[in-house]
Amino acid sequence: MVSTQFYSSTTMKTMTILPLIVLLLLTLSTNIVIASYYSLSIHDLLKSRGLPGGLFPMNVKSYTLSQNDLLEVFFDEPCEAKFETLVRFDTVVRANLSFGGLNGVEGLSQEELFLWLPVKGIIVQDPSSGVILFDIGVAQKQLAFSIFEDPQFCNPDSNNSSPFFSLFFI
Repeated sequence: MVSTQFYSSTTMKTMTILPLIVLLLLTLSTNIVIASYYSLSIHDLLKSRGLPGGLFPMNVKSYTLSQNDLLEVFFDEPCEAKFETLVRFDTVVRANLSFGGLNGVEGLSQEELFLWLPVKGIIVQDPSSGVILFDIGVAQKQLAFSIFEDPQFCNPDSNNSSPFFSLFFI
């Protein structure tokens, strides 16, 4: 009878520990999935979410992606890249990343008719259309998807001042 109690006690310990082991493995596998995003370049991350890889320039310092899909992209200094028009990146660009879109964008502006307008969103509604939409608040600007396939180099911000300053000195 003593050996039966020992066996029962061991079995009960195993049954108590087993759920903890399963929980630990699930936690580790979730962290591995999250960590795999960080091993991707920002360009590969964008492609995996249905966006062109060249939306952000080559000289991105780093980025973070939270579990609720808040994307933060970091640069050493504000810079400008030439696509169809000039685009200005602040030292931090934030947006909510979804499949085919960056919404609630902060820290990104686009030059239109000598004015710098904040980009509010970037959307690919239909990948087969070859069009990407830039929401600049007052309107949506359509651009060719192909313009953003390859990352550009971002040059230091030429005037590094208020966006309205450029209106008077161009």
